[in-house]
Amino acid sequence: MKIEEIMKKMIAYADGNHHDINHFMKVHSFARTIGLSEGLDDHTQYILEVAAIVHDIACPLCRIKYGNTNGKHQEEESEALLREFFKDTDITNDALERIIYLVTHHHTYTGVDGIDYQILLEADFLVNGDESEKYKNQIKEFEKNVFKTSSGRWLLEEIFKNEMYE
Repeated sequence: MKIEEIMKKMIAYADGNHHDINHFMKVHSFARTIGLSEGLDDHTQYILEVAAIVHDIACPLCRIKYGNTNGKHQEEESEALLREFFKDTDITNDALERIIYLVTHHHTYTGVDGIDYQILLEADFLVNGDESEKYKNQIKEFEKNVFKTSSGRWLLEEIFKNEMYE
């Protein structure tokens, strides 16, 4: 399944929620940029981009079920939604399992096992840092403890230089 097709399917899935659509589009853009800058192989880049597009697939359900989009709830609810979302597509089982793993861990900052996982964390934080005061207050902590790629660190420093060096 092409990235463009997944993007269209996820936009339709968001059902007109501007915030959700804008959020995953931005996360995808950062993930794509970091992945290309870090020289990922084509397969890993594809997995990363797909995971970035669908990483918040559980948000609509979590809003209804829990009244919020807490990261742990998202991680818990994502797998079943992803399996349904990719049913009847040509995504390979191996690719789907890695996408599910990444999405069900995208709010877990320990035990990062792969460059795709690392980049997804960084890309999501770059967007969350812009969208949420909670994350904006954690920029220095994330710079120190979460960001590992040179491209992600550069983006963080450039985008948030006014906040980081106040």
